[in-house]
Amino acid sequence: MFYEQVKKSADYICSKVDMKPDVAIILGSGLGKIVDIMENRQVVPYKEIPCFPQSSVAGHAGNLVFGTISDTKIMALQGRFHYYEGFAMKEVAYPVYVMKLLGIENMIVTNACGGINPTFEPGDLMIIDDFINSVGTNPLHGENDERFGPRFPDMSEPYDGLLREKAEKIANQLDIKVKHGVYTLFQGPYYESAAEIRMFKAVGSDAIGMSTVPETIVANYAGIKTLGIACITNMATGIRTGKHSHQEVVEIAERSSKKLCAWMEELLRQWNTVINKN
Repeated sequence: MFYEQVKKSADYICSKVDMKPDVAIILGSGLGKIVDIMENRQVVPYKEIPCFPQSSVAGHAGNLVFGTISDTKIMALQGRFHYYEGFAMKEVAYPVYVMKLLGIENMIVTNACGGINPTFEPGDLMIIDDFINSVGTNPLHGENDERFGPRFPDMSEPYDGLLREKAEKIANQLDIKVKHGVYTLFQGPYYESAAEIRMFKAVGSDAIGMSTVPETIVANYAGIKTLGIACITNMATGIRTGKHSHQEVVEIAERSSKKLCAWMEELLRQWNTVINKN
């Protein structure tokens, strides 16, 4: 039943767009402006796609945007789905299952998140090296369908090492300083308590947010190479003084988007070279 739903979504998208993307990009809060640098754009609203979830979070436009940067074909997701909205984990990662049936082999996932590492500052960009799933479930829980992937997928390198290396090299060429770290998924929708942040810091977290990990798990399960980029929009509770607000997160993410877009644009222009070296 789930496979048939995903296939229905993929078939509809194929009926609207005659393009097989080289890479899909999931854009986090306030980071949707990367689509502005794409050419030959075609937009497919989530609400028109059969069986596709719908998000109501501010800062998420809710579109699939197809286009090109140089000779790289791209599918950008303006908006994602969160466990805290009440979606099942399979729904949270639903677009990645669709990517699998569209034949997409590479994914970049971005997010806006809180910094735990005290050397970080709001506005920093972090290459995600690994993740911690602090939620008591994941999108692979339940019956497995081998058409998507194996029952027990490997997670020893959830973010592809060569993609991380190439991304950092391009950032250095552009004089964009980047951090590295471990990203932790927190259920939300409230911002974490100081005691929770102390716990996550103790187990090795550098940043924390409410997304990204479900999509990463399914991408690895489905054989899709993944690069993760986190935008540090605020320091987590107890790391710095002050209150949190979603408006602040979106505003800082938007201010950082110019730097992120320049980085992603150059990475995508070189994408075929990047992949040929993998």
